[in-house]
Parts: sequence; C-alpha cells; structure tokens
Amino acid sequence: MVSPVPKPKSNEVIASEATPRRGRRRFTAAEKARILEEADACMGDGDIGELLRREGIYSSHLNRWRAEREQRGVEGLAPRTPGRKPSKDEKDRLIEKLQRENAKLERENRIQQSLLEMQRKAHEILGVALPRIEDDTTDESPSSSNSSDSARRRSR
Repeated sequence: MVSPVPKPKSNEVIASEATPRRGRRRFTAAEKARILEEADACMGDGDIGELLRREGIYSSHLNRWRAEREQRGVEGLAPRTPGRKPSKDEKDRLIEKLQRENAKLERENRIQQSLLEMQRKAHEILGVALPRIEDDTTDESPSSSNSSDSARRRSR
C-alpha cells in the first residue's frame, strides 16, 4: 500500500533555504545588442519564443530595446541612472548659496544702518554729542587717551 502524502494544514508557503532569492536582472548594452541581433536573425516559427525562454525575458523587453535602439542608436541601450537629471551643477549651487548669503548680509547692513540713524536722531533730540570715532591706525598712548577724555568732557 502507498502511504498518502500529508496535506499542508494551511496555505502557507515554505521557502527552502536551497534557492536564494533572485534580484532584478540587469542587462548591459552589449547583452541587449546581442539578444536583439539573435531576435532579428530568428526566421522560423517559435524561434523568438525559444530565444525569450532561453534568455528569461519577455517580448516587451525586445520591443522596448528595439525602440531605444531606433531612437538613440546602440548608446540608447546602455542603462541610465533612474530619476531626474540634476538641473544645476556644483557651480550653480555655489552661486545660489553665495547670493543668499549676500542678501542676508545686505539685510543685516540695512538694519544696522537704520539703528545708527535712530541713534543719531536720539542724540540730536537729547542734545548729547556723539563720540567721535578715531583712526584705529594711530597708536594710543596713555596721554592721548587722557586728552580725548578731557575733550569729551568739554563737549558735554
């Protein structure tokens, strides 16, 4: 008597460790060109189907590769990087960064100029003389600082 094969208790699929999971296959431009040449050379009934099975591809691959070859030639078969092409290169990004920084500094400068103007007006209204800005290139000795202090006291 033949022993019956036990039925699985649920619809679970058990993956065996012997077969590793295959990733998406990628074809180089040379492989695509070779397959297209073979497909173009197929004359008999079922030859293209045999080629497709042997290579593990679909007819839509052939159609897409033929269209790419017609549009851009053999270079069109080369794999392209996915996504949008960058609209700006490194130089353009640097220029934009510097322009933003320049605009920020100009805003800060306008604010500082406004504050200085308000300070001048406040000194005018209160009748207080503004301290004079002296040249930074002159060496300040203790005697020169004393004379500037006395000049400030006289102006008040």
